[in-house]
Amino acid sequence: MNQKTMSIILRVMVFAASILTIGVLLFLMVYIMARGLPHLKLSLFALEYNSENVSMFPSIINTIIMTVLSLSIAIPFGLATAIYLNEYAKRGNRLVEAIRLTAETLAGIPSIVYGLFGMLFFVITLKMGNSILAGAGTLSIMILPLIMRTSEEAIKAVPDSFREGSFGLGAGKLRTISRIVLPSAMPGILAGVILGIGRIVGETAALIYTSGTLAELPKSVFSSGSTLSVHMWYLSGAGLHMNEAAATAVVLLLIVLLINTFSAIVAKRVSKT
Repeated sequence: MNQKTMSIILRVMVFAASILTIGVLLFLMVYIMARGLPHLKLSLFALEYNSENVSMFPSIINTIIMTVLSLSIAIPFGLATAIYLNEYAKRGNRLVEAIRLTAETLAGIPSIVYGLFGMLFFVITLKMGNSILAGAGTLSIMILPLIMRTSEEAIKAVPDSFREGSFGLGAGKLRTISRIVLPSAMPGILAGVILGIGRIVGETAALIYTSGTLAELPKSVFSSGSTLSVHMWYLSGAGLHMNEAAATAVVLLLIVLLINTFSAIVAKRVSKT
């Protein structure tokens, strides 16, 4: 088999895999929309939840709060760690390699294990109880390895010539990182943030043990509250509101699509500047 034939075969395989992936994605989206759209109604967006309207509005608010809190904790720590590992730590350092290995290992741990850790540490040890803050703390630890590794790879992809040019113009280390390296790596960093948002919005197991399943508007971050994914799990688990659970899945899908679209627009604008 010559090189040209092998190239054609590989191209066909890549094309077939791409078509299959897009087809599965479109099938899932159409299936969720077809099941949930007919059951969307105004009562599902009532301000207060009760057994009759099974409103998802409190869960939408809780999801937004949970996402903002989790990202506000995870992004600074993850980005700072990525900057240190790539810009300040010596290359080939065994400690750096150990940190990277640990981060990759933590990224593969099942979410239920994080939920048990969050319950033992935040809920019981720190006496936060089932609260949004306990859930956000657990989720921030869960997405921290993801944001750290994607940010590190994005920063590593910035050419060294950019840094050398900045140093040649008299800029210091910190100024070079803040004005040259980070803006160039921002699209890759935002990609990691988008993945983190997707994991936060779709997480259920870890939040059952930490933030609880109470469907009401929170009075503070120490109040218990369920997110959309937990709300959908609760409705489908009870087996009495399957149509409303399907409608909740549609809203959850639309929220994820809106967040991803907005993040992609921001990434394009940042890359142009």
